[in-house]
Amino acid sequence: MKKPADIVSEFGEISILFYKIILSLKKVIKNRRQVLFQMEHIGVGSLPLVLIIAVFTGAVAAWQAAYQLKGIAPLSFLGAATSRAIITELGPVLTGIVIAGRVGASIAAELGTMKVTEQIDALESMAISPIRFLAMPRFLAAVVMLPILALFASFIAVFGAFVVSNYFLGVSSAVFFQSVKQYFLLYDLFTGLIKTVFFGGVTALIGVHNGLRTSGGAEGVGNSTIRSFVLSAASILILDYVLWMLLF
Repeated sequence: MKKPADIVSEFGEISILFYKIILSLKKVIKNRRQVLFQMEHIGVGSLPLVLIIAVFTGAVAAWQAAYQLKGIAPLSFLGAATSRAIITELGPVLTGIVIAGRVGASIAAELGTMKVTEQIDALESMAISPIRFLAMPRFLAAVVMLPILALFASFIAVFGAFVVSNYFLGVSSAVFFQSVKQYFLLYDLFTGLIKTVFFGGVTALIGVHNGLRTSGGAEGVGNSTIRSFVLSAASILILDYVLWMLLF
């Protein structure tokens, strides 16, 4: 178990890494190919998995909301109850967790392998900054693509909730979407997307940090991969709580 001093020290290392990445953003045009490749890998590559999880999340949310509303409020409120929960909470958080598992762990494994095979040392010997060439494109791509993924996930999840409501719970499409329209707030969508910007940034930061400090060969790569996912998932949930208090 880590000592408090070790935790503070690692937080400082991640903060320094974030500062270096921000400084390297001025080179984004020079590294546009790496950025676009990472955007495709993180965004397009993750889309099928995100959408599959989203549609079943919406379906479960509809069943759960119907159970909660039973005896308290009519099912005509089902559209509002599910859509607001999905847009503000379920869509952003579950998308962040999926990206932490698929992308955060992948970043740590890829950079960790490069570290133990001395490929990063080779880059430095050629005067190529690993922060600019490896870290910045992954960070920027995660920050840009996660809100887009969360937007797709939220709409697909609402559709999944509608299918369950319409075909299994007897709520007509007119009643469902009228409820959504009546209680939908643009601020809810805005806050949900704002949260995903932070989720994407922290996932990429933790993945890069663990990858660049990997040591110990194949075992070290495995440990960095697991550690990256665990820390990213925990950080997303903590950030979700903090941002919820600040934004609502």
